[in-house]
Amino acid sequence: MATTAPVHPVDEVPPVRQLAAFGLQHVLAMYAGAVAVPLIVGGAMKLSPADLAYLITADLLVCGIATLIQCVGFWRFGVRLPIMQGCTFAAVSPMVLIGTTGGGLPAIYGSVIVAGLAIVLLAPVFGRLLRFFPPLVTGTVILIIGVSLLPVAGNWAAGGAGAKDFGEPKNLALAGFVLAVVLGVQRFAPAFLSRIAVLVGIAAGLAVAVPFGFTDFGGVGDADWLGISTPFHFGAPSFHASAIVSMLVVALVTMTETTGDFIAVGEMTERPVEPRTLADGLRADGLSTVLGGVFNTFPYTAFAQNVGLVGMTRVRSRWVVATAGGILVVLGLLPKLGAVVAAIPAPVLGGAGLVMFGTVAASGLRALAAVDFKDNHNLTVVAVSVAIGMLPVGVPGVYARFPDWFQTVMNSGISAGCLTAIALNLLFNHLPGRESRPKTEAEPEAASAPA
Repeated sequence: MATTAPVHPVDEVPPVRQLAAFGLQHVLAMYAGAVAVPLIVGGAMKLSPADLAYLITADLLVCGIATLIQCVGFWRFGVRLPIMQGCTFAAVSPMVLIGTTGGGLPAIYGSVIVAGLAIVLLAPVFGRLLRFFPPLVTGTVILIIGVSLLPVAGNWAAGGAGAKDFGEPKNLALAGFVLAVVLGVQRFAPAFLSRIAVLVGIAAGLAVAVPFGFTDFGGVGDADWLGISTPFHFGAPSFHASAIVSMLVVALVTMTETTGDFIAVGEMTERPVEPRTLADGLRADGLSTVLGGVFNTFPYTAFAQNVGLVGMTRVRSRWVVATAGGILVVLGLLPKLGAVVAAIPAPVLGGAGLVMFGTVAASGLRALAAVDFKDNHNLTVVAVSVAIGMLPVGVPGVYARFPDWFQTVMNSGISAGCLTAIALNLLFNHLPGRESRPKTEAEPEAASAPA
């Protein structure tokens, strides 16, 4: 009898009930981050409430389409791993500058379209750079991703950055309650419930938040039932050289960040990323970014928030995240449903985020556990890379007096740490040293293996 080959967990299709629950969990984990970019950019440009709502629904729609392209894939587009897509925060400052002084939304969308095309063209080149991401570098980058996201969870837990009641004990108590529920479900609940511990925690937190006045659903009644994003809603794109250059720098930063996210998810799902799949994933990023410029939204990248959810729940199916993409498409077409999700208070997301983002950092430590730190400079590589990566996170204005292009690269802790790790690994483990190693130490090929 012929036997069928076992299906890799990434390609498994769970039952519909589980698909819906797991997918919704991913949506709730990334929703606040997904709508933050249009809110920040639109707010800086002083757009009307109607235009802001339009930006948000357009963003959710393209988020969903981008996620489907990345997870399901077609031809040479899509990494085919459980990767959620969302607007990159690396583009916020350049887009605000372009939008307020350099031509408005049409100039933003023109530069976004060019940047997307550039990512598609550069994807094969980046794919060949995978050899510069050995375990020493990947473990360090994954650790930086997790640690750099923890302040996001902390801000949520305190009530959300800029909230009038930021830091109130009641906010932290609600976040702590959600955290306790997530941990309790993971520890004591049956297997299926433990895999949706974040969803259960958010539901429990919402059940507590509503009667205690943390949120209300007043905005749901004001939202439209149907919203369709049409191409070039804010006018035909315009192309300004300065705007394009700044967005091309953003493209390089997001490609670096996305590479780190792909490698992290590949490690967690036990399907390591190869040069071809990396190029396919980056090519999908480029296509999604072009769609963003056409459909009135912004550049797209892999969403690090959801990397932690994959590691924490151990649900590795890409079809779960594809389902999440489908949910986002529905939310983008039905603004009233999006308003319901938006009513979830920040402390509820903060309690869940502490577990998810901490899981990413722990995954980086697990990857580094396989690296040899004896009689070499690997510890220095990790130490300096983490320090450089955390600098803009701990001191947000540290590069405020530097040129815009430098800020775009270095204000992202992930890209700053990643570039530092690659450079230091080359310096200490690949370039010839001043002295040869003692005979008692491992030979170069053995010593460089973990690097």
